Amino acid sequence: MRIRVLFFGLARELTGFGQEQLELPEGRRIADLRRDYVRRFPRLGEISASLLAALNQEVARDETPLHDGDEVAFLPPVSGGSSGDFFRLTHDVIPTARLAEQLKGAEDGAVVIFEGIVRDHLGSRKTRYLEYEAYEPMAVRKMQEIGWAARKRYPIDRIGIIHRLGRIEIGETSVAIIVASPHRHAAFGACHFAIDRLKQTVPIWKKEYFEDGAVWAEGEGMGTVLMTSEG
Repeated sequence: MRIRVLFFGLARELTGFGQEQLELPEGRRIADLRRDYVRRFPRLGEISASLLAALNQEVARDETPLHDGDEVAFLPPVSGGSSGDFFRLTHDVIPTARLAEQLKGAEDGAVVIFEGIVRDHLGSRKTRYLEYEAYEPMAVRKMQEIGWAARKRYPIDRIGIIHRLGRIEIGETSVAIIVASPHRHAAFGACHFAIDRLKQTVPIWKKEYFEDGAVWAEGEGMGTVLMTSEG
């Protein structure tokens, strides 16, 4: 099969070209294509985890299969002018301190971090663990929109939003928002704005597990619906 691959921004600089046509065997996925390019251009591996893939102009997951005539674009984080912004979903533990260190710059006078932590109870019920799932392409796009909106409202330098998916244990971070700014008031305001909008607009769902059952809690903006399953 024949596909077209596009690179933008820093990814284009690291590969040395903006697009190319490729002949690939059937059954290849976006993840295979990503690995092939990292092997060809090792420096691309430094930003590979933050590159968003778009298939035929729609955000796509790495396990998405490719077909003849497809167009794949690898997109650096959309940043409203700063290459340091990031908007991600992850199944791994969130390294908040390391991400904050990467996000801040010499011009920043403040870095504000919000971490959502898994607590050990819901009301009087003892929580065992949580599970999160998301409509992933839409969730990433909505997080990007939150970043753009925060930039319009507050004079910040960079913003990062990252949310865990899958099983998360008590005491672990489920979501982190990091804002770097010359001044603290803007950083606090943007961080507060971002977590509120995330809860209202990003399609991520939480299931809380107890000894005697489990509860789904939908996002605030979509209306709160609780559904309990016993056993």
